Amino acid sequence: MTVKQLSLPELVDACRDLGVPAVGLWREPVQAYGVEAAAKLVRDAGLTVTTLCRGGFLTAIDLAERAAALADNRRAVDEAAALGTDTLVLVSGGLPAGSKDLRGARERIADALAELGPYAEEHGVRLAIEPLHPMYASDRCVVSTLAQALDLAERFPARQVGVTVDTYHVWWDDTAPAQIARAGAQDRIHAFQLADWTTPLPEGVLNGRGQIGDGSVDMREWQGYVEAAGYTGAIEVELFNDVLWARDGRELLAETARRFVEHTA
Repeated sequence: MTVKQLSLPELVDACRDLGVPAVGLWREPVQAYGVEAAAKLVRDAGLTVTTLCRGGFLTAIDLAERAAALADNRRAVDEAAALGTDTLVLVSGGLPAGSKDLRGARERIADALAELGPYAEEHGVRLAIEPLHPMYASDRCVVSTLAQALDLAERFPARQVGVTVDTYHVWWDDTAPAQIARAGAQDRIHAFQLADWTTPLPEGVLNGRGQIGDGSVDMREWQGYVEAAGYTGAIEVELFNDVLWARDGRELLAETARRFVEHTA
């Protein structure tokens, strides 16, 4: 998503040329290219797929909508398995239209995980609940903190459900380091992502993630937290930014790789 202006073949070529060994993929471009074709493309290039994003949006009240969401998440699990990644990132979903019931929405997520967790495990895939910054709670994700994400995840085996730690969403939360330790003690840190916090936020706030090093987040500090908690997996960079997307994709990927080296241990 950081360089969504690149097609999948262009992304694979750029990663190979820059020595980037792994990539987190998003479902929409994978589906457009073809899941099996995308799997072959990355496999032939020697790239590892770290995660697939995204499943989730599990808060609907309407029974038909809930059934459709569960079916879509099963397809997402199938796609993750085909791509060779063991991690499907979940963005849980916001409040249904007209609802003000945050607790009820979170319970519906738990109900869905009870169905999806065993299915994911059968396919060798883990579900990684990603808490999003509270500004997204109404329309995108009622899970706003790592504590809330872990409260949900801990109802299920760690081999089925864990969490995603994204610096953009948790950097402000002074309880997050303790929650990272809590997650690590249970082997529930399934993904770790970097993005910086820059202001002012754009209209709509979704596409305002800053390039590493441009904002307020100490990337080494957060890397230290997850590594102290026992995390040894990939570190992804996930930037949603209209200004960055307007640039040449290969140049942006090269810059992001340089920033990654500069701002991580």
